[in-house]
Amino acid sequence: MNKKSIMQRIEKTGLVPVVVIEDIDNAVPTARALLAGGIDMMEITFRTACAKEAIRKVNEEVPEMLVGAGTILDLLQVQEAISAGAEFIVSPGFSEEVVRWCEDAGIAVVPGCVTPTEIMGARRLGLSVVKYFPANLYGGIKGIKTLSGVFRDMRFLPTGGVNLDNLAEFAAEKSVIAIGGSFVCTSKDIQNEDFDKITDLCRSAVETIRKARG
Repeated sequence: MNKKSIMQRIEKTGLVPVVVIEDIDNAVPTARALLAGGIDMMEITFRTACAKEAIRKVNEEVPEMLVGAGTILDLLQVQEAISAGAEFIVSPGFSEEVVRWCEDAGIAVVPGCVTPTEIMGARRLGLSVVKYFPANLYGGIKGIKTLSGVFRDMRFLPTGGVNLDNLAEFAAEKSVIAIGGSFVCTSKDIQNEDFDKITDLCRSAVETIRKARG
């Protein structure tokens, strides 16, 4: 899938679950729980030893799921994630090296950018979507609205501090392409194999986003 199609799918879904897989056996059931709740993409974080294998396993066994890699900190992790089948890259911060490599390789990348300087750097490299992380520490929806007034051609993927209580506020903002977060699939729920709960939370989130977008 090309970069444009991936960004369109992210916008259509409206939510990018941040998924931490500690036990490889939970990767596929988590993906299926998300799908059952109406979400067809997931960002598997590179915070655990089995992240790479989790990406590969979901790609093989749940082909309808669009899988990306998150918490990518350097170029080596990018290359490992892509080799496992990740179709998009999400980073907590802005790395020019990572962005340039992804752009040259035709890989969709969403780096973390919260300052005007970082956003200008991403924009200069051809990006139009950045991750706003941690959103709750950098002004939340007010921060995004202020920045979008200056960077009118940029859109944001807020992550951190977003939950079902404030989800609608973020989803209603036109400059927000989608919301990222683990609130629909917490590490605790995954480890407890509470997949029905994950599905229910996804359904609630999808419905909230739909209503907020009008």
